[in-house]
Amino acid sequence: MEVILKEDVANLGHRGDVVKVADGYGRNFLLPRKLALQATQANKAVIESMKAAAARRSATEKTQAEELVAKLAPVVLSFTRKSGENGHLFGSVTSSDIAADLATQGYEIDRRKINLPEPLKSIGTFEVAIKLHREVTAHVKVTVAAEAEAAAEPATETVTA
Repeated sequence: MEVILKEDVANLGHRGDVVKVADGYGRNFLLPRKLALQATQANKAVIESMKAAAARRSATEKTQAEELVAKLAPVVLSFTRKSGENGHLFGSVTSSDIAADLATQGYEIDRRKINLPEPLKSIGTFEVAIKLHREVTAHVKVTVAAEAEAAAEPATETVTA
């Protein structure tokens, strides 16, 4: 099945590309989610006008992404989590946590744009990439610290015999 992509699809193509995909993938995933159109002659004529509009939209998105990179450069995100003796976290810091913290600071970024191959599971400072546009990537510093113990519990119990 040939389809025309309406949006960028990872590992498949960019907006406006005509690609050949498996029938099930196109029918069950791309078409219902409005990520693609069937590649008919009428749709190919429509896509030419869409390509021109997409090029203009991509240019404006790229400039907005570059402005956002400049704003995100000084941002440092801090998380405190419970950790064990070796600095391993009992939980983890995920891309959803990072997106939520950025949202509280006024930056609405989709969690899927945050390039975190696996959740952060140790204490330290990490550089996390955020892919804002096809050609623009921002880097945010994320600091994960250990949670301080609230109160020391008594170590001994008295037992009477």
